[in-house]
Amino acid sequence: MDVNFAVLIDGDNIPSAYVKEMMEEIAKYGNPTIKRIYGDWTNPRLGKWKQVLLENAIVPIQQYGYTQGKNATDSAMIIDAMDILYSGKVNGFCIVSSDSDFTRLATRLREAGMQVFGIGEKKTPNPFIVACDKFIYIEILKNNSGEDTTDNNKDKTATKNDIDKITAKEVRWISNTINDLADDDGWAFLGDVGSLLQKKQPNFDARNYGFQKLTPLVDSISNFEVERREDSKGRRKLVFVKIKEKKRASSRKRKS
Repeated sequence: MDVNFAVLIDGDNIPSAYVKEMMEEIAKYGNPTIKRIYGDWTNPRLGKWKQVLLENAIVPIQQYGYTQGKNATDSAMIIDAMDILYSGKVNGFCIVSSDSDFTRLATRLREAGMQVFGIGEKKTPNPFIVACDKFIYIEILKNNSGEDTTDNNKDKTATKNDIDKITAKEVRWISNTINDLADDDGWAFLGDVGSLLQKKQPNFDARNYGFQKLTPLVDSISNFEVERREDSKGRRKLVFVKIKEKKRASSRKRKS
């Protein structure tokens, strides 16, 4: 069943430059039937959004800042989210913000059986990230936008810095997940590994590390062995992964 998403964007907290890529990303997971962005549109700072809204059919919601130091935009988004929830028109939400104030909203929507995606910058606090089913960094979308930055050394450097290095922590996540799913011979179907990784770490994404898919990421790590098998009908390749015996043996030795 297709997921109908309500996309709610915190205009005060998210840059406008990659909204097109963001909407294309959301479309991979469902149909964005409601698209709203919240902010004080009398503020010149939000001027960059205006053309982007027309190009992506996003409805601007005016929210004045009634009191200095208080974020009225957050409150308006939360109220609208609950109204949409009880309308029964969607079965998923995409909250676009880097603000931890939406942590409780994401939790509440999931309690109601909604699928909740988050999109924000890498500075997003972890409580909001783990409250979502999946969290996608805007920096990923920037790196995959296809923009030519060869004439702009500053932008080119920023793109390189946005890619995380694979550390022992990521290897441990993958190893533990393989062990959770492995058969008696140590093999696990990589599709199941990816799904379980997503549940454990909502912000885990191969693109964070410069890979388009999980298979080449796992293939690049010497700890793992990858095997491609034909399905029962011989129509496609199924990818399986296991922890290399040498690593498993040394791990057992350390434990003893």
